[in-house]
Amino acid sequence: MNSSTIDPGNFLMIILGIVLVVVALFVAFILVNFVGIYVRAWISGAHVSLMNLVGMRLRSIPPSLVVNQRITAIRSGLEITTAQLETHYLSGGNIEAVVRALIAAAKAGIPLDFDRCCAIDLATLGSGKSVFEAVRTSVNPRVIDCPNAASGLSAIAGVAKDGIAVNVRARVTVRTNLDRFVGGATEETIIARVGEGIVATIGASESYKQVLEFPDLISKTVLAKGLDSGSAFEILSIDIADVSVADNIGAKLQAEQAEADKRVAQARAEVRRAAAVALEQEQRASVQEMRAKVVEAEAQVPLAMAEAFRAGNLGVMDYYKMKNVQADTQMRTSIAGEERPADPAS
Repeated sequence: MNSSTIDPGNFLMIILGIVLVVVALFVAFILVNFVGIYVRAWISGAHVSLMNLVGMRLRSIPPSLVVNQRITAIRSGLEITTAQLETHYLSGGNIEAVVRALIAAAKAGIPLDFDRCCAIDLATLGSGKSVFEAVRTSVNPRVIDCPNAASGLSAIAGVAKDGIAVNVRARVTVRTNLDRFVGGATEETIIARVGEGIVATIGASESYKQVLEFPDLISKTVLAKGLDSGSAFEILSIDIADVSVADNIGAKLQAEQAEADKRVAQARAEVRRAAAVALEQEQRASVQEMRAKVVEAEAQVPLAMAEAFRAGNLGVMDYYKMKNVQADTQMRTSIAGEERPADPAS
């Protein structure tokens, strides 16, 4: 017999030994990693099989997290399977918040099933909120300041019919409406609607005194409008925290309008003044033109007298007699203090 030939019996024994070693290692791995979790679930009455625990590890699901949340749910009287928890975990949800929310809802007598709770949890991802906060707000109402301090406003201003502005700060008590939480309007919408109702109520008041005397008119009007329709919250009450008188907006508007009218009147007066100045300049030019024509006409007199001398129509004695008359006229004019007229013969 060749020494290199392996006996088939020995070969089978080797294969069997390897298999037994692998099985022993697998069993040891399971015992080390999952026996503690298995025993804890079994003692707590939330039994989970070892194969199910191994499957969670293979699906990259932390078994301890799922088992702990199942134990919490079972001990609180909620029947939640590991498959439901695994599915929500793989969807990116927070199974711890879901279990806490279901327990809180059950203790408070609020009807909330697992699927709706998971939907709310997925809807609040990335919003800084959680399904547990939604359930807690449904149990313990929340107070929202209107306006929100984060907006930088300290009050909402409205103007009554008499022109006086009134500043109002309100506090809205809301409770989560779980049936409309997914897809419903958020807190910002509630604040905007309440602010709109405050402004509308003040604007409908005949006088600011009416708002100061009966601030509950704002609350009644806002509540009557049903501002929580279509939102994720139910408004329980609207309390007016502060009411104060602001500026006289009507007087300011009238003063600004009067100033605008004054500027328009000044502009129109300036237009009329400019037109009058232009007309005066035109008249002065017309007077200068007429004087030029007079001077031109007077310049023709000496020429006509010279022509009369040459033609014999004017004698020397007639000329001197005319000069005497002119001298006498100038003397009388100077004595009277009047302006001496120009000599047409000069």
